[in-house]
Amino acid sequence: MTSAESSSAPHESLVSRWVLRPIRNQLTQGTSPHKIAQAIAFGLTLGIFPIIGSTTILTLIVGVPLKLNQPVLQAFKTLAAPIQWLLILGFYRLGERFFKADPVSLSIPNMVSEFSDAPLPFFAKYGQTALSGVAVWCLLAPLAILTIYAATKPLVQRLSISVKPTHKSP
Repeated sequence: MTSAESSSAPHESLVSRWVLRPIRNQLTQGTSPHKIAQAIAFGLTLGIFPIIGSTTILTLIVGVPLKLNQPVLQAFKTLAAPIQWLLILGFYRLGERFFKADPVSLSIPNMVSEFSDAPLPFFAKYGQTALSGVAVWCLLAPLAILTIYAATKPLVQRLSISVKPTHKSP
């Protein structure tokens, strides 16, 4: 194959690689569409948890006892990362309103300076905002899980029709 042929060869799309491939792989191993839709719903919802850097451990803490499909759960948690960054400020501000707390400045230079000057007051001030954001997420998460599950289950069922399992999982 020449370099011109290889450069014009079709490449797998990002959607195919990061969304469809993990689902198809699990379907070929006998995972049910119900369990995959559950993992997608929990992965996307846990992936927007408003504490940066906590979602991998959170998906393990929730996913293992619920026997959620880990490859799909982790893939969709990762896909949710940009959404997490978009929503985090909203969770914090809604939490401050909900708990009638004064809004804190989320300017990185200000936060670094405050942390350097006085770490304990920093954690008290920003910890309150983070906890209020987590409280808002906790109120919205069940609705998000149910909505995403209801939307994705028929799609995964449709995809499962075209996939032949190589073996059945228990």
